[in-house]
Amino acid sequence: MEYALVGWPEDDPKLRLDHREFSYAGKFVMSNTGKAVAREDGADGDRLGAIAFNEDRTDPAAAWLRYVTVRADRRGEGIGARLAAFAADRLDARGYDRVKIAVNNPFAYHALYKAGFGYAGEETGLAELVLVRPGDRSPATYRAGLDAYRGREDLAAEERDFLDAKSAAGPPETIPAPE
Repeated sequence: MEYALVGWPEDDPKLRLDHREFSYAGKFVMSNTGKAVAREDGADGDRLGAIAFNEDRTDPAAAWLRYVTVRADRRGEGIGARLAAFAADRLDARGYDRVKIAVNNPFAYHALYKAGFGYAGEETGLAELVLVRPGDRSPATYRAGLDAYRGREDLAAEERDFLDAKSAAGPPETIPAPE
């Protein structure tokens, strides 16, 4: 598997993703975000995941990961977490002090912890939890984010089961970012 930067926001990169296989597919044809991909080896390899990012409009020292998507048949393999770590490393190398992301479900929350993010203790107006890298990765902070999801009434049974399984857990180990 290969991870590659498609382009920075100013490069006007666009990705065409099949909406039947990728969530948020339409967001990747927007030109105001940078993009990175996970794909089978080689530039022409099948896309397995994609991520969009841009600078924070109010804080030039911070960047946001906007959309992370993994092909439906490859979810659960850690591709999204590795892709987020890859993108965060590239943003760090470009000089950003912090990388943030807002997540709307406990599975994404857990995956972003694997990518080295920590819960910032904030929510967006869209009922998403904000994670930041570098951030607080203490067990108490990890569980506080999970508790924020527990209070929601619209969770699917799989999400409730996941939260129950993590009730006493600490954060997952950080995976290394792909080169």
